[in-house]
Amino acid sequence: MAEENDALGGNDSAPAAVEASGECAGAIDESVRRLLDSDDAVALRGALLKEATERRRAECLANIQTEITKYTLDLLVRVPNLDAFFHALLKTLSEEGESHAAGVWLINDEKQCCEFWMAHLYGEVFTAANVGPTLHPRLAMADLLFDYKAGWEQTIEYRSDDARLPQVVRDFNCEQGLFSTVAAPLLLGGKNLGWITLCAAETAEGNGSWWRTALVEAIARHAALALHKSRLFEQKRAEERRKAILEERNRIARDIHDNLAQGFGAILMQLQAAQRGAAQLPPSVARSIDTAIELARSHMVEARRSVGALRPNVSDSEDLTKAIKRVADLARKTSDIPIDVHIDDLPRFGDGVEREVIGIAQEALTNAVRHARAQRITIRASTVNSLGLRLSIADDGRGIPRERASSGFGMTSMQERAERIGASLTIVTAPRSGTEVVLAWEPTALPTQIHAFN
Repeated sequence: MAEENDALGGNDSAPAAVEASGECAGAIDESVRRLLDSDDAVALRGALLKEATERRRAECLANIQTEITKYTLDLLVRVPNLDAFFHALLKTLSEEGESHAAGVWLINDEKQCCEFWMAHLYGEVFTAANVGPTLHPRLAMADLLFDYKAGWEQTIEYRSDDARLPQVVRDFNCEQGLFSTVAAPLLLGGKNLGWITLCAAETAEGNGSWWRTALVEAIARHAALALHKSRLFEQKRAEERRKAILEERNRIARDIHDNLAQGFGAILMQLQAAQRGAAQLPPSVARSIDTAIELARSHMVEARRSVGALRPNVSDSEDLTKAIKRVADLARKTSDIPIDVHIDDLPRFGDGVEREVIGIAQEALTNAVRHARAQRITIRASTVNSLGLRLSIADDGRGIPRERASSGFGMTSMQERAERIGASLTIVTAPRSGTEVVLAWEPTALPTQIHAFN
């Protein structure tokens, strides 16, 4: 790469695309013909040198594109994951770019900021997880990349004393002997995923940096494609996991319904038949049959409740208000605890959201009935800003012990359901002061937050 650059005679003009170079060469040919007609030998020699330089530059650009394409395709096949791909890519970029540092900065999913992800500095790889004080200006650089809108669509080169750079970055470049920073956006289909940066020291030859910029741009295009494909793969894998979980839950629900619930129902029928003909049985036997009937009935109800928790039944014929009241009525049949229900007129939120809301309501209510030792349970549901939902299940029981406030299968289940719809789940509890589970959901809600207050 450096040899090709030396052959170009140290031209320090901005890089041009291969096609643009070809057009320029055509224009030079015309000017050469005019100079031949004029017999101006000095001007002719200059024009020929310029034409040779432009042609070599075009060849160099084409070679860069070809070699980078071969390299990245081979790298994608050889390396096991995206991290390893970018490790190798940044190492190659630093070495081929005759530079000291190369880094990757990604725009977060919410497109609210740019974050440092990975860097190759003086032969060592740093990531966001293990970055040390050596890279502490990274936050200031991330803010610059994100806020400087001109850099979202084109490559920008910053000199070490560039006024656009934050002072902390200029100081860092000066300490490290870095003369220029090239930042190329990771563009794909008109969408910017982040930036690749390359920092180089000033060379004694002073032979320019156009080829280095071309190298960064070529690598940035392939890096953006690799990053995009990796994200698509992760999304597909997450969706497959979600489907597998749902299928497994449905299978468990079917097994419970078809085996346990139906089995308890059959046992209950047999015991009730025995009870009807047990007038002459000893009192102790009759009491045992009564107890067995109650146990069978209780476990049958629990089995059906488990099926409902695994597959909450929210359909077009049952809106959220009816579904919450149904859950409360079912709990009343299996408990003597008074359950108050206060529900505003609720709009439809979509089957996916409503299914998770009912699952959370069922779990929270089941926990209150089984474990709270409460005297009263209150369910409230209301709209938020006419579009969202606030659901509260509160009891006046003994509260949740600190070590269990954010653990246990029930808590995990509610948390997972809230995460799936992007809701905020808050659990407020204190010893002998009861527990309140609050679910807040809006169409533009922030990522799930789980809070437990003791």
